[in-house]
Amino acid sequence: MMFKGSMTAIVTPFKNGRLDEKAFKGLIEFQIKNGTDGIVPCGTTGESATLSYEEHERVVELAVEHVNGRIPVIAGTGSNSTAETIMLTKHAERAGADAALLITPYYNKPTQEGLYQHYKAAAKEVKIPIILYNVPGRTGVNMLPETVARLSEVKNIIGIKEATGNLQQVSDTIELCRKGFIILSGDDFITLPILGIGGHGVISVTSNITPKDIKQMCDAFFDGNLEKARKLHYKLQPLHRAMFMETNPIPVKTALAMMGKIEEELRLPLVRMGEVNKKKLWKTLNDYGVIGC
Repeated sequence: MMFKGSMTAIVTPFKNGRLDEKAFKGLIEFQIKNGTDGIVPCGTTGESATLSYEEHERVVELAVEHVNGRIPVIAGTGSNSTAETIMLTKHAERAGADAALLITPYYNKPTQEGLYQHYKAAAKEVKIPIILYNVPGRTGVNMLPETVARLSEVKNIIGIKEATGNLQQVSDTIELCRKGFIILSGDDFITLPILGIGGHGVISVTSNITPKDIKQMCDAFFDGNLEKARKLHYKLQPLHRAMFMETNPIPVKTALAMMGKIEEELRLPLVRMGEVNKKKLWKTLNDYGVIGC
């Protein structure tokens, strides 16, 4: 299976308001060097909502070019407009991405039938594999297991990134969907439990800063070494908490800046981390051993 294990929802580094291409390439190398199973540019963590179309397309193109076939690239191409979603997904296909990650339309709160028709329309326009993305905490709409099951019958819709934080919903989705439908955790906190009920991997925020440990946790689980997987699960929990002390991707970009990998730069309306939380973050990273060593 191509889309299995630890995949990173990679940040989009900025410098003086523009995409920092050198830093982005460096982040990709850091991920590949540490065994990451896939790169996901232009997701929520990549600040896709505030990228221009030109920037969005460049980030996807750069990821595909620099990865150069070494691991899969899953391009975030979703929008609250079906036409815009199709446009971005077609571009990802032309750019050579291995799959597209399509968030549920946000703000306009479609019905379950609307969600079905949205994804069906997008899938019809491309041949590239499509992974659904359900994160109601960010979008205001929850795609129910029954809807996911209907969509799992569409030929090139191959899986879902599930970020409800609800193991019952994930379990129901696995139960209802066709055999072989890929289930990826969108919540770092519960990746191991999701694997335990039949999930295939994670699209992770925390793996931006500690790709090796997330990869090893997934590998340990699939190798049947549950003791090692559990040990890494609990080792990683303080980092997971730190990554969500403020709105994602504020903490993870701050952490990467502390590690010397990117500039500490976000795009409005996101702002720099508060000083109190920044001190807590630094301590967490230092205690974990990713900085200050």
